[in-house]
Amino acid sequence: MSLHLQRDLDKLKKEILKLGNMVEVSINNAILALNNREKTYVHEVFANEELINEMEVKVEEDCLKILALHQPVAVDLRFLVVVLKVNNDLERMGDIAKNIAKRASELMEADPIPELNLVIQGLPEMIKTMVRNSLDALIKLDDQLAREIIDMDDKVDDINKEMYLAIKKAVRENPGLTDVAINLLATSRYMERIGDLSTNIAEDVIFMVEGKVIRHAE
Repeated sequence: MSLHLQRDLDKLKKEILKLGNMVEVSINNAILALNNREKTYVHEVFANEELINEMEVKVEEDCLKILALHQPVAVDLRFLVVVLKVNNDLERMGDIAKNIAKRASELMEADPIPELNLVIQGLPEMIKTMVRNSLDALIKLDDQLAREIIDMDDKVDDINKEMYLAIKKAVRENPGLTDVAINLLATSRYMERIGDLSTNIAEDVIFMVEGKVIRHAE
């Protein structure tokens, strides 16, 4: 590998990590808005979205420049392919964080529903862990950590299913809760989607380390 290619790859690693950190902050702020019912966190998520979009474009441009200038092969080519995919997944997480913040803002206008909040309460921390660990796995090329993230996704799905059943029951018993319940269900599904995207990153890490695609594998 040439020194110029190594330098550009090292720069790219720093950029994708920076983007990941920005997205992680947005997700954390969206969850804080949801849990603390505080508008300040909503504004921070909205302000950060444009910066995330700008960084996503920069990472993509730099990936394409490296491909054009250095024509990398083998593990370096796999790394660039993965960065392009992860870059897109992180940008989508940023969009979802904004959606959670929007729902949180609407939920602030109504009284909370304790029994539903109890169902969803374990989900935010689990999602934050998946995002953080997926970035760690990417930077450290840790395929074992990546597999742990994939295993966590089943737990996230279970919580989301439980949330759906709880909301269905609550609305049936008290139709006046419908609007709040719909917002909570949407929030739960948004967090599940972040879990899915974290799982995508974990699967891409395994591809980069082991050279095999495990997505859709039985």
